[in-house]
Amino acid sequence: MAAFLGLARPHRHERAGFALYAAAVAAARDPFLYRELGAPDTLDGRFDLVCLYAFLLVRRLRLEPEPGPALAQAVFDAMFSDMDVNLREMGVGDLSVGRRVRAMWEAFHGRSLAYDAPLAASDHAALAAALTRNVWRGAAPPEGAAAALARLATAQGGVLEGQALAALAQGTVTFLPAADAAR
Repeated sequence: MAAFLGLARPHRHERAGFALYAAAVAAARDPFLYRELGAPDTLDGRFDLVCLYAFLLVRRLRLEPEPGPALAQAVFDAMFSDMDVNLREMGVGDLSVGRRVRAMWEAFHGRSLAYDAPLAASDHAALAAALTRNVWRGAAPPEGAAAALARLATAQGGVLEGQALAALAQGTVTFLPAADAAR
């Protein structure tokens, strides 16, 4: 009955999911990514870097026993709730918000597939190629930037693996400064 009235209980990991997602967004806004690596400082460029950091977090969580998969879903839900709110704040009409959020979901899913296999295989060249296609939308990135971003993704993934699931379940996560991770 409560769900019918719009009073559904929040998901038990909702707060942690939003906190983890907020940390991923903050990490994706590191000025180093835009100034030094030349990631496009545009709506699309920022979206692509948020996708990368959120993917790394979701990837880390989904492979764990519970509550890992539930936390991964909570991060995903927080991300797309935030995308919905941001689109509305930008003035996108109510009738097209759902379609745009779905396109963003599909983009996130595609990027996740493109990044997962190279990360699992430690194939930095394939990861750099996938990042070039997505972050720079196929344009030539500054020299060495794609390789640096691939190193960053690998390093951030390693840092995430070393963090306790109990801390993540509390919404606590640490990302390396981008400059350190890209070395």
